[in-house]
Amino acid sequence: MSVPARSWGVLIILCGAIFLEGIDVAMLNVALPSIRADLGLSTGMLSGVVSAYVLGYGGFMLLGGRAADLLGRRRMFLLWLVVFLLFSGLGGFADEGWVLLVARFVTGVAAAFMTPAGLSLITTTFPEGPRRNRALLIYAGTAAGGFALGLVIGGLLTAIGWRWVFFAPVLLSLALLIAAIPLLKEPAAERRPAGGFDLVGAVSITGAMMALVYGVVRLEHPSDGLPLTVAAFAGGLALLAVFIAVERRSATPLVRLGLLRSGPLVRANLMAALLTTSFFGFQFLITLYLQELRGWSAIQTGLALLAAAADVVLAPTLTPWLVNRYGNARVVLGGLVSGLLAYALFLGVGLDWTYAAMLPSMLLIGLMFAFVYGPLTIVATDGIAEHEQGLAGGLINSSFQFGAALGLSMVTAVNVAALGQASSAEAGLDAMRTALVVPVTATLLAAVIAVAGLRTRARRQVLSAT
Repeated sequence: MSVPARSWGVLIILCGAIFLEGIDVAMLNVALPSIRADLGLSTGMLSGVVSAYVLGYGGFMLLGGRAADLLGRRRMFLLWLVVFLLFSGLGGFADEGWVLLVARFVTGVAAAFMTPAGLSLITTTFPEGPRRNRALLIYAGTAAGGFALGLVIGGLLTAIGWRWVFFAPVLLSLALLIAAIPLLKEPAAERRPAGGFDLVGAVSITGAMMALVYGVVRLEHPSDGLPLTVAAFAGGLALLAVFIAVERRSATPLVRLGLLRSGPLVRANLMAALLTTSFFGFQFLITLYLQELRGWSAIQTGLALLAAAADVVLAPTLTPWLVNRYGNARVVLGGLVSGLLAYALFLGVGLDWTYAAMLPSMLLIGLMFAFVYGPLTIVATDGIAEHEQGLAGGLINSSFQFGAALGLSMVTAVNVAALGQASSAEAGLDAMRTALVVPVTATLLAAVIAVAGLRTRARRQVLSAT
């Protein structure tokens, strides 16, 4: 049975939304030096502009996913797309640092509600099976492609004026909104849970996520205010304990804890966090290498990283065939091995490396994303009841976001510690090589989890056969 044309139209809109999120983050990263020069921001304020988005996104993602289930996926998607549009525009008009902080925080919150709503609209529009898998792989490829292309687009827009880095997402958001209003329909959902909203659970998990993400962000400078960093982690863990206690006793829990007993779901979320830990850590290091050690421009750096966006082509073409033939678990493991080889090859980087020497690592990273990002999203949402699809989407996206924050913080901390007071290019290169241990280790751990999942599955097949 063919999928209605409207379903593919829905997929195009939702791919547009995740592409919007990817380019929004990437473009800002490229524009930061220009923003600092124009507004005279301190290093702390500039770092806060990035961290504000991460706090809003990571802190509210789980709540956003459950809100989509309880309050309506279409409603949440459209509402928060409007909020995203308005506050991205506010960032473009900012003349002071605090306005940028507010704009980026609220934009992050909007993305936290919009992204799981969009993902759950896909999983409830396409029936479970090959068609949904293909849709999710296209969606995942678009997400990664948005980040890679955003580096180039951000460089071009920054050359015109950094404010266009904020105004361009406004135009794209408006186009998506105009198309989404008539095309998106609320899925024929199962009966929503009776009873009230779990307010205590919502407050405690949001507070826990924000505190933990804040602690991770502070790891970038471990010696700067260590007591506050420890307090952030302690507070986050305490609120997480409160949340678990509340959910066990709640008649209408925000998160059904039984969902977390699924081995495949837990493994998928762990691997998702480790995937983005490795990639975002590597992307940060190679940006430092190309721009600070080699003197490349932002546009040249973005173009160099374009090869890593090969998953835009591979995810909707090669990956579905591999998944259908070998299954998600084996494809994920193959992708992780590709990533591990990519980072290992880069450990030998020198100050005189040509781009041809870097290209194999870039292409292998593209393979990693094509073979891991989408299949993990499939595993994390397969077999989940329709009324919990938003929650499942919130969980996997929270893992991706938390891993990204962890990767950036860890490589920064290791790089700063290894560099010390040295300032030579050779010392910078040695520090970068040391920090590359972070993406290598994260990918190796993810591969170990993938192998453990395959072994568990094999044992179950043997037991069922006997």
